[in-house]
Amino acid sequence: MVQYQQIDRTFAALADPTRRGVLERLGQGSATITELAEPFGISLTGMKKHVRVLEEAELVTTEKVGRSRRCILGPRRLDDVQHWIEDYRQMIEARLDRFGELLERTKGESQ
Repeated sequence: MVQYQQIDRTFAALADPTRRGVLERLGQGSATITELAEPFGISLTGMKKHVRVLEEAELVTTEKVGRSRRCILGPRRLDDVQHWIEDYRQMIEARLDRFGELLERTKGESQ
């Protein structure tokens, strides 16, 4: 069973367009906080807050390199969300299959 606290943190992290942009950028390779902040035109403090949220969701990891902090995609990525979506998809498909069977039975009775 998927841990809902982790999924909640992941969805909360992904809810912000800046954080989604950070993940897209880190998909191309590691970057410093300064490099991440530049295209968004936000302060380093603002970007650090975004990165902290991504770290808490385990979507990003950081390490101190000299005077800067380098960010990379985290180990967790979107595994929990992917499993949750797959479980939900299977549940919906099962319901639709049962509905289709009901329609077929009802169709046969009405003729």
